[in-house]
Amino acid sequence: MDYIFENTDRVRDYECDLQGIVNNANYQHYLEHSRHLFITRRGVTFAQLHDEGIDVVVARFEIAYKTPLRPDDQYTCRLRVEKQGIRYVFFQDIYRTADNTLCVKAKVDCVATVGGRLTASTPRLDAILNQ
Repeated sequence: MDYIFENTDRVRDYECDLQGIVNNANYQHYLEHSRHLFITRRGVTFAQLHDEGIDVVVARFEIAYKTPLRPDDQYTCRLRVEKQGIRYVFFQDIYRTADNTLCVKAKVDCVATVGGRLTASTPRLDAILNQ
């Protein structure tokens, strides 16, 4: 896959369950954090977009768990994004950094509202994502 962004982080022990693996809900946090970093590295924050009247919200989330992460594992989130109709589709994968093992595959469909109304396109957001 042709990724356009990646960030690396480490599993904290409190993110794991009694089985000693990352709780499934925490992967969504990892993926969301990666999307936020992606936007921030392009020179804008979601808070700034909100102040401009543009809100990006998750409409659908698909996730496939492949291999669990464990406490202190370093992981890398990679992503790419496509515009599909009114959706901004983020294809995101999480890899254990030590051996590049795929841990999670996700597809996150987002939509944008401007002034609270669903919109098919926002030139501002399109320009940010296509840098």
